[in-house]
Amino acid sequence: MDKDRIVGSAKVVAGKAKAAVGSVIGDAKMEAEGKAEQVEGRVQNAVGSAKDKVREVVKGK
Repeated sequence: MDKDRIVGSAKVVAGKAKAAVGSVIGDAKMEAEGKAEQVEGRVQNAVGSAKDKVREVVKGK
């Protein structure tokens, strides 16, 4: 498993928490930052997944 997948998943979780706290306390900026962090984490997770697929293909040859 690529480290980008692990870090990306952690960012998604942290972003969800940040967005939830921002929503509860009425801080729109914090909520938006949390949502942006979630997107960043999903992208990083996808990059890690792609790296894993490339490794699988290379090992298969």
